[in-house]
Amino acid sequence: MPTRERQWGKLKSVGSYVKSGKWDDYWTTKVSHIDQTHLHMRGYYLPQIIENLSYAEALYLMIMGELPDQKEARVMNALLCAIMDYDFLSPTSTAGRLVASANPDSPIPGIAAGILAIGKYTVSPKDASDLIEKAYRMMKTQNLSKEETAQKMVQGYLESKERVPGFGHPLYPEVDPRAAALHKVAIGNGFWGEKAQLYEAIHNEYEKATGRKIAINIDGMMACVGTEMGFNALEMAGIAAVSFMCGLIPHVVEEIIEGAPVRAVPPTMCCYAGQPERELPQEIKER
Repeated sequence: MPTRERQWGKLKSVGSYVKSGKWDDYWTTKVSHIDQTHLHMRGYYLPQIIENLSYAEALYLMIMGELPDQKEARVMNALLCAIMDYDFLSPTSTAGRLVASANPDSPIPGIAAGILAIGKYTVSPKDASDLIEKAYRMMKTQNLSKEETAQKMVQGYLESKERVPGFGHPLYPEVDPRAAALHKVAIGNGFWGEKAQLYEAIHNEYEKATGRKIAINIDGMMACVGTEMGFNALEMAGIAAVSFMCGLIPHVVEEIIEGAPVRAVPPTMCCYAGQPERELPQEIKER
């Protein structure tokens, strides 16, 4: 299991480059190197990647910088299958189809619109990943047990009346089947360690404190598994977006081929809640 910490680079001041006139290291990357003699991704020759790696393995390589082993590749594949689509109940596919209905010449605007609809409340394990890292730091710095840390975290959420990231689902009140399947794959491949167990303890404490059953949803489970694999919160948000692309592409293409031009919201789904019909004041009309 990788133990990788995010190494934030020194912030680059444009002013210092302007002043020195030296721009040789202004743009740097460890991701790829391409010129007339190089076609390398993280140091590996791209044609060899094409011939030998699955997409899940290649994505792991590009994000982590190293090739996955067999178990890492298996869990990475499961992560990419975790949020393939969610019918019209997700704003992502709906937004993609709305934009595609007005832009039938290319699927790209619709796909981009669907990605832009990903946020705090849908298709993003980022907040749950942040929660896990915050709780883990608290546990280590304050020398707490998992249960003590869980109590502190849950108490804070209940006092602030904030939603706990990764908990709850309108259709799956007790068990999210996607989360259960991903959990099974993670357990089977050795990716259910201390951080995931801590999140599980927070979930158990929340149910105990509130007296109700609530599911760890797929965002929360992706955060657990991704954190155990060594991905940070920013990377997990991107992985979730890649996962949802699996369904977003066919939604957009289906809308262009089979859908209605310029989709609208049906009047029966709208409710006007504004002012009743009224006239402008007479003095305004006479100006």
